[in-house]
Amino acid sequence: MTPTWRAALTRLAITWSALLALFWRDAADMASIWWNSSTFNHCLLIIPILWWLVDQRKTELAKLEPKIWAPPLLWIAGAAFGWLLGEAGGVSLVRHAALVMLLQGSVALLLGPALMRGLLFPLFYMFFLVPFGEEFVPALQTVTAEICMWLLGLAGIPAHIDGIYIATPTALFRVAEACSGVKFLVAMVALGALVSNLCFKSWPRRLAFMSASIIIPIVANGLRAFATICIAHHGNLDFAASFDHVVFGWVFFGLVIALVLAAGWPFFDRAADAQVIDGEKLKSVSGLALKPATAFSALALMVLMPLGWSNYIEHRASPVPPQIALPDVSGWERVDYRPLRPWKPQFAKANHLLIGRYRDAAGQEVDLSIAVYDRQSEGRELVGFGQGAAGADGDWSWIGGCEAPSSARCERIATKDQHHREVISFYRVNSTTSGSGAAIKIATLKARLLGGNQQAVAILVSAEDKGRAKSRPAIDSFLKSIRDVDKLADRMAGLG
Repeated sequence: MTPTWRAALTRLAITWSALLALFWRDAADMASIWWNSSTFNHCLLIIPILWWLVDQRKTELAKLEPKIWAPPLLWIAGAAFGWLLGEAGGVSLVRHAALVMLLQGSVALLLGPALMRGLLFPLFYMFFLVPFGEEFVPALQTVTAEICMWLLGLAGIPAHIDGIYIATPTALFRVAEACSGVKFLVAMVALGALVSNLCFKSWPRRLAFMSASIIIPIVANGLRAFATICIAHHGNLDFAASFDHVVFGWVFFGLVIALVLAAGWPFFDRAADAQVIDGEKLKSVSGLALKPATAFSALALMVLMPLGWSNYIEHRASPVPPQIALPDVSGWERVDYRPLRPWKPQFAKANHLLIGRYRDAAGQEVDLSIAVYDRQSEGRELVGFGQGAAGADGDWSWIGGCEAPSSARCERIATKDQHHREVISFYRVNSTTSGSGAAIKIATLKARLLGGNQQAVAILVSAEDKGRAKSRPAIDSFLKSIRDVDKLADRMAGLG
């Protein structure tokens, strides 16, 4: 190893160590997800794959001379700002991606344009270290349910669909989060990207293989769910469930992977022993050089500024009342909360979470739930996966949307035994009230970036369907009696 290479790798090792130390919470969070979430266990394999990809290229890379290169500072600046946005908005996916981008950018900065070009695919493949995919679970549940219904129709099995619930003469089936197929899909996309790079030179073939790596797992998951329902319909429900987890969970998707690879095999156009990169050609790649002191100063400034601002905002006072109580509502009286089926919205680690039942003179009943946070942080978000009217681990599941009032969200939820509710949700952060998760994330981001109020409140008004009586008239009447949801939310947060 030449002195130039030794110096460059030493700088890179120090930089990566410093970045991982500064952003240790995000690095630890990612590692915890890889280890504890079965959806992302495949990420544990990405690190040795990255090592192998670099090892493939080391002979040709050794022909190149590392040098410090200026343009990657733009990538690093974007990553640092992205991390600040993710931290301010409480979006862990953005923070994790930003950390990976900082690591990528430091490689390009400290090794130069030629080496970056030679390491382009391994650097891109680092994005698969980011745990992503759970955002697609609701959509995948719906797609799986629709595929099942289509196949059940072809098979002549009578069935009725209600959101993610499928009823047959034998039983009622729920396409749960675990049945959405997201685990297999994200792993298959990572495998598809690797195979596309290693086995294809033609970009149309690469894109075709990547498309198959996305479409086939989704279709296969629908077939798996359909087969489980068929087995239950013609045989034993308990046997179908165990068969689904053991056979389909391990064998079926293994066969699908083999099928996808076998189908792509005849179209592989890169020889197994083909040279991955050409070091001689890469020698002609050049770019604007920097002195080490200048590069490290700029890198430190870009990284430390968002960390410092985030730390300042995090320690600003953001109090909420030590106790809150459900409000008195004109024309309605508080009664015992005795639902046909227990329901409680999910708001993890809220400072306050209340739920109560109201009844008017006509006998209409509604349930009011209020959640209050002094501030949002990792695991304490007002909106996010598993939060809200139908928590990820509860008995209730989302089955469809409905007409919502202004600045609210309306959704219908149900249990497996066919209890139904309609829920109107208002979320309020820093004078913004909305039913849109994206709007609330943006309001949270603005509050944290610009120093606004950090308190966050959710107000959910819900009612059960009882027989043929629908829940919406009672909800509309109750909301009319509340009059001003914004003032109620601010009062609950101690801001009114």
